[in-house]
Amino acid sequence: MLSTPLRTAAFAAAAIAFAATGGTALAQKKYDTGATDTEIKIGNIMPYSGPASAYGVIGKTEEAYFKKINAEGGINGRKISFISYDDGYSPPKAVEQVRKLVESDEVLLVFNPLGTPSNTAIQKYLNAKKIPQLFVATGATKWNEPKDFPWTMGWQPSYQSEARIYAKFLIKEKPDAKIAIMFQNDDFGKDYLKGLKDGLGAKASMIVAEESYETAEPTIDNHIVKLKATGANVFINITTPKFAAQAIKKIAEIDWKVTHIVSNVSASVGGVIKPAGFENAQGIQPMPRTAPTRSGTTIPE
Repeated sequence: MLSTPLRTAAFAAAAIAFAATGGTALAQKKYDTGATDTEIKIGNIMPYSGPASAYGVIGKTEEAYFKKINAEGGINGRKISFISYDDGYSPPKAVEQVRKLVESDEVLLVFNPLGTPSNTAIQKYLNAKKIPQLFVATGATKWNEPKDFPWTMGWQPSYQSEARIYAKFLIKEKPDAKIAIMFQNDDFGKDYLKGLKDGLGAKASMIVAEESYETAEPTIDNHIVKLKATGANVFINITTPKFAAQAIKKIAEIDWKVTHIVSNVSASVGGVIKPAGFENAQGIQPMPRTAPTRSGTTIPE
C-alpha cells in the first residue's frame, strides 16, 4: 500500500485528468457537484492515526503534489481543493468521513482511499451516490467488479497475484520448506492467504501453521512465539507496517532462524525497518535475490 512520491504523482495526475476532462459536459459548462470553472474538489481518507498510521505519509505526499499543481496554475485554470480526513483505519470512521466529504464538502470524487477494511465500508455508499471511488489503495480482488460497482476503480496489483509469486519462489528455492503464516483477519490478509495456497497447489501441505490477528491487538508477539514453536523455517508476514515491525523485532529477540518474507504492503524502510531496529533487520534485501543472513529475512520486490 505504501507508494513512492513518483507513483503517487502519477496517480494524482491521472485523477486530475479524470476530473478536469469531460468532453461535451465541460464544453456546455455543465459540471457535476465538486467541479466549477475555477475549482475541482477531491476527497480522500487516510489512516493518519491508528494501527496503520505509517501510511499517512501517502496522504501528505498527495497533498504536496496537488499544491505543486496549484502553484503552477492548476488544471485549465482550475485549482485543486484536496480535502483529506483521518479515518484511523476504522471502517465506521471511514464511513463517517466519506459521508462528510460527499454531503458537506461536496467533492467530485474520492481519490486513493487507503485500506481494504475502509474501502469495503464505503464502497456501496459511493456507488449508490455515483461518486468515483478512484484508484483504491488496496490490492484486494474485490475492486475488480465493474458490473456491481462501476464507480469503484482500483490500481494496485492484486494481493493474490503477489502471493502466488511467493509460492513460486518457495517451490523452486525451498521445496522442503515448513511455512508459518501470519495474516490480518480481513479481506486483505485472506486474499494473500488464498493466493499463496493457490500458488502452492499440491504443495500446500508445506504450510504447517496459520495465525490471524486483529488490528485492535496492541502486539502480535504471542503469535510469533506460537509460530516459532511449530518448527517452521519459513515465515510469511502478511501484516501492515506496525505489525511487520513488531514481527521483525520479536523474531530477532527470540532468535528464530527463519526465512522471513514480508509482504509488499510493509516493504518500507521508514515505516517498518526503522521502528523494528536496523540491528534486527540486517541483510534484508529484495526477493528472490536472497543471501544467508543472521535472521534470513527477505522483503519481496
